[in-house]
Amino acid sequence: MERETYESLNLAPKPIRPHILAAATIVYGDDYYNGRRETINLSGFVQMNKWPMPGFEHRIDERGRSVFDTELISAPEVGIKGFSYELNDRIQILSNPLLPNTGHVRQIAPGKNFPAEFHIQRFGILETSTLRLVHRNVIDIYGVVDAIPPFKRPLTGGYLGVPRGDQPIELVQAPNVVRGTTLPEAWYPSTDDNQSIGITPTVFFADSPAACMSMLVDPSMIIQTSTEATLTLQVGGRTVRVDLQGSHTLAAGMEILLFGPEKHDEGRGVLAQIARVALVGECAELGGRVMLRASWPKPSGGTLGEGTEEALSRVRFPAELHFDAEFDLVTPTEVLYSTNPVHLSGSLADLEPEGTNLALSGQGTPLVTTGDVEKARITGLSLVMREAIVGKHAAVNV
Repeated sequence: MERETYESLNLAPKPIRPHILAAATIVYGDDYYNGRRETINLSGFVQMNKWPMPGFEHRIDERGRSVFDTELISAPEVGIKGFSYELNDRIQILSNPLLPNTGHVRQIAPGKNFPAEFHIQRFGILETSTLRLVHRNVIDIYGVVDAIPPFKRPLTGGYLGVPRGDQPIELVQAPNVVRGTTLPEAWYPSTDDNQSIGITPTVFFADSPAACMSMLVDPSMIIQTSTEATLTLQVGGRTVRVDLQGSHTLAAGMEILLFGPEKHDEGRGVLAQIARVALVGECAELGGRVMLRASWPKPSGGTLGEGTEEALSRVRFPAELHFDAEFDLVTPTEVLYSTNPVHLSGSLADLEPEGTNLALSGQGTPLVTTGDVEKARITGLSLVMREAIVGKHAAVNV
């Protein structure tokens, strides 16, 4: 049998510039064990330089495994972003341009290109409207990939199973999903030239089910939309209405991914996914400020159109948009997790979504603690899309 090397892939000498879905569990304050903790869903735009671009090597290592070099670059439009409930602010994570964000793709079995080990040594910058933080030790990001680019199959999750909660547990990630393996890691205040200040950290990245995880996806179109919502809950035998809102300028609101037939392996039709949701409001019955967010472990999948389209461009508008949405509800004291998806549907007038209303139909869902105690139940939900950015890339600097 002929031994494979990555030269057989005929990779183009240009960067990979895909969309990325990510999550991290962050602990706030200088005390890792007693700080406030939350998982933040993130997404954005990544650029990975690689062999056979100039300056990147392909070689055979001492064990006969083919390997090539990669690098995450730093640029204003490149990074990941999400909304923090704890800070009530946008968070974005960028590559530190002063430190190497380099790695490799390496055969696991000599002479066989896939499955392959993916490794990046990550040095990041974390920014909010008031913070600029860096970490001192490298965060090693590892995963097993089965293609280059290692795109995750649309509408599939990041785990082999469904973990619930932010507590440290054993973690089994899916193929083409990478995660930080050198956690927890402390982040410190930074100077303008990305030098850490002092010895007292401001936040930590935690070792948790969302352990600095990420996966590359390849949507045909990305919709980032400010959103207003009305959530109906049953709490303690009472029906409660909660008004929610989120702005895409704060990396809140809603992000929807659309996958034409050329981007998935399920035949004709356009698949859809709610990648991120962050909608905030007040609910006295649950202790005050609450946030509806999309589940990270359980993807919220759906469809756009009639299901027979040969491309996204062939969708006839107005078109039906359906989701089986998986939600968490963040409260001041704990996170509540839905036990089943809720069906949302609406009509999209065109790819500019302003005014589109997605409404819950059919049954709602209990919201339970990590210990399976029901604290509330979703019985109704209406999401109205407002101002939006629509495009093939979701740059972090918008």
